[in-house]
Amino acid sequence: MIKVIAMDLDGTLTQHKTPMTPECRATLEALSKKYKLLMAGAGMCRRIFNQMEGFPIDILGNYGMQYAEYNPETKDIDIIFDEIRDCDRDSVEARVTALRQKYGFTEFRGDNVEYHSSGCVTFPILGTKAIQEDKLAFDPDRAKRRAIYKEVVETFPDYNVFIGGSSSFDMAPAPFNKAWALKKWCEDKGYLPEEVVYIGDDYGPGGNDESVYLSDFGYITIDDYRDFPEKVKHLL
Repeated sequence: MIKVIAMDLDGTLTQHKTPMTPECRATLEALSKKYKLLMAGAGMCRRIFNQMEGFPIDILGNYGMQYAEYNPETKDIDIIFDEIRDCDRDSVEARVTALRQKYGFTEFRGDNVEYHSSGCVTFPILGTKAIQEDKLAFDPDRAKRRAIYKEVVETFPDYNVFIGGSSSFDMAPAPFNKAWALKKWCEDKGYLPEEVVYIGDDYGPGGNDESVYLSDFGYITIDDYRDFPEKVKHLL
């Protein structure tokens, strides 16, 4: 009954913010001949499209705050909608500062919070200008952030909170997350949940694919993007 294959990009089809391997691209091309393909990303549609080097695919970006469809005539994407939410920066700053003081994250480089044009927010524990080596070494197994994840969620009930990157929490205004976005897209396009299978790597607690993993949609887990061709072999 599968008609649609939706998927994540970073960690599922590629390394973080890098192009697809030739093997993954060839597998995606083969899937596109049999199924409708949909990318569901945490980033903006344009960034995802560029990272995929112009692969012909429709894109849900920013947890569903943005949607783009591929235009075969222009070989580019058309932004269908781009929702922007207001952000109460004073409230966000106060809540992030309180978390920093409670857990000792008071020394950081750059800004206390990173604000995105969509209304999404990032709580960068080491600051917006942290050194890359420090970020990678901070919490490689996510244990530090998972230990306080529940409290961050409770502190930001007006956002959906995700453990993002290597040293931060990403937040999208409620109700936006990948499961919500995928469900709305299916309703708009006339697909049933049982006609969709999702493929993603970030399905653990706090992961931005977790909402789909816990939903009614079918799910194929990926733990290494290089395994993508083998993981979807049965769909071909």
